[in-house]
Amino acid sequence: MKNRLLPLLLFVGLVALLSGCTQINQPITTESEGIWNSYFVYPLSWLITSIAQWSGDNYGLGIVIVTLIIRFALLPLMIKQTKNTKKMQEIQPEMLKLKEKYSSKDAQTQQKLQQETMAMFQKNGVNPLAGCFPLLVQMPILIAFYHAIVRTTEIANHNFLWFDLGERDPFFILPIVAGITTYLQQKFMMAGNPAGMNPQMQIMLYIMPVMIVVFAITFPSALSLYWVVGNIFMIVQTLLINGTGSKKADHSVQ
Repeated sequence: MKNRLLPLLLFVGLVALLSGCTQINQPITTESEGIWNSYFVYPLSWLITSIAQWSGDNYGLGIVIVTLIIRFALLPLMIKQTKNTKKMQEIQPEMLKLKEKYSSKDAQTQQKLQQETMAMFQKNGVNPLAGCFPLLVQMPILIAFYHAIVRTTEIANHNFLWFDLGERDPFFILPIVAGITTYLQQKFMMAGNPAGMNPQMQIMLYIMPVMIVVFAITFPSALSLYWVVGNIFMIVQTLLINGTGSKKADHSVQ
């Protein structure tokens, strides 16, 4: 259960960092000091601003393009995570047999179970922590992106489609879309992962979209735009990866 709730706990930690980070009210510029500002926040701010100026001061388009750049950069990591998840599914029957073999609760038996489980992971090239790693990588990126958005003065002074980038969506359309796409993203990921149908993951399926909607209503629309574009990218990515994997499996069976 702890492993299943880890992504939720990490997300809650992310929100706490977003709301508690220092210098949040200080504009990000070339003169901003510190490793965090110089190597994380300012590069994203500069990239958004450069693309926006190139596209005729369209800062919304700048955010969309930078979001896609980030997602494409993380794509190899996400593909690796998906492959690792599928390997975990394949060895589930063997893991169940091990648990039945070492069903005793005494310390020596449980130690033996842990040793043989780790040996099985190594034999099959499975990393049980790989599922959490992409989330851990994305957390500082999302925090830096949030800082880049709220601390880049030019973004707050522009609008995109029907909303001001520096303000909340007045019609709550973007937060609702962010919640729906978050739900769909998780749903499609679970569809390709039978192990994801346990009660804990089912709870997260509904809790995460609600949390996203609440945060999207609170934060500037520019961050909600990042969530929506990122979610749509993840939905397409999941469908393509799972579809390709299914075709390969069908072909191997034939």
